[in-house]
Amino acid sequence: MTRLGIDFGTSNTAAAVLVGGRPYVIPLDQGEPTLPTAVFFDASRKQTIYGHRAVASLIEGREGRFMRALKSVLGTPLMRERRLIGHERITLMEVVARFLTRVRTSAEEHCHQPFTTALSGRPVHFHSRDEARDAQAAVDLAECYVMAGFDDVRFLAEPEAAALACGGVDAGFGLVVDIGGGTSDFTVFRGAAGAIEVISSHGIRLGGTDFDRLISLAHVMPLLGYGSDLRNVFGNQVNRAPNALFHDLATWEKIPFQYSAEVRRNVAEMAKVAVDPLLWQRLASVLEDETGHDIAFAVERGKIGANSGEGVIDLRTVERGLSVPLTAVAMAVDLAENVQEIAEAAAKTVSDAGLTADAITKVVMVGGSSLLTVVGTSMTSLFPKAELERNDPFTAVVNGLAIGAGL
Repeated sequence: MTRLGIDFGTSNTAAAVLVGGRPYVIPLDQGEPTLPTAVFFDASRKQTIYGHRAVASLIEGREGRFMRALKSVLGTPLMRERRLIGHERITLMEVVARFLTRVRTSAEEHCHQPFTTALSGRPVHFHSRDEARDAQAAVDLAECYVMAGFDDVRFLAEPEAAALACGGVDAGFGLVVDIGGGTSDFTVFRGAAGAIEVISSHGIRLGGTDFDRLISLAHVMPLLGYGSDLRNVFGNQVNRAPNALFHDLATWEKIPFQYSAEVRRNVAEMAKVAVDPLLWQRLASVLEDETGHDIAFAVERGKIGANSGEGVIDLRTVERGLSVPLTAVAMAVDLAENVQEIAEAAAKTVSDAGLTADAITKVVMVGGSSLLTVVGTSMTSLFPKAELERNDPFTAVVNGLAIGAGL
């Protein structure tokens, strides 16, 4: 029985098998090598839509509930809470299981064979600051695979899978730097293709969605009231508006939970005492029209543009003509602390291997957020004697999983 390699990612998912000794990435959605890890619950048609069509449904403004970054919720109590999502009352465990079922059935249709066993990628740590939640996340994901129809699921750390796929290192030691949507993972290895030896692995809960959140908080949320003042109901004093709502609205996996009647009522009350009511009127319209994910996508596109020098966060879904410029310099400032944390985690991985930075002769960059210039520059500075190698950021891990599944 062929074992299916699955890279279930925060932003994108891919599947691959070994064919003739080489990884073959299965086109899961519209001929594309990756499937956006996105789900749209169509309220009017009572349908659940996945991947590119889910994103398109959101962009088209169809009535329903959009969800992304579900991997980030693994290990939290939210996973097992039954709630009304779209047209039915289900848990997020069931949502993830259905998404994985969609991956399995698409792979079966394309390959004309059943898949009941899988080698799944997983971050080194789902939650690097909470051991109990980290362990529960692994339990949750394994259970979701069983719910999706897999009889036997094994797991391989994502940077170790990427190490298998990179072809090894000719001399010295290699370091995989995998900056995904929700986590950053690192593996020190040595050896040639087919004989990779993993020396140490480390991971932190920080990735591209955190970059998006920081950019949104710096440039978008202030236009909705973040950091603004509210008047006291009695007296002339003013107080800073609460931050929690804005942090949640800027966080991919928390956006769908901001559209409740309670949140809308609270915003309406704060709008009455806002020093600048226009900001809060914008926020109220975002919650009423449920355009939080539209903002998140606009931030993501602005980030990609700024990585090339100049970007724009287009907020026309909030207000006609509203936009925010985003430069590479501004983005570097926004992300400085996160990039430093990534650098420290990479250095720790090398230290845990008993090595110095000069022993690293190759740094393999994978994951969509590894494409950010500030991340690559940080690694070049940290490991000056290493060659920087960029594999396909979206399929390197799944290629390694296919190789690992065939071993």
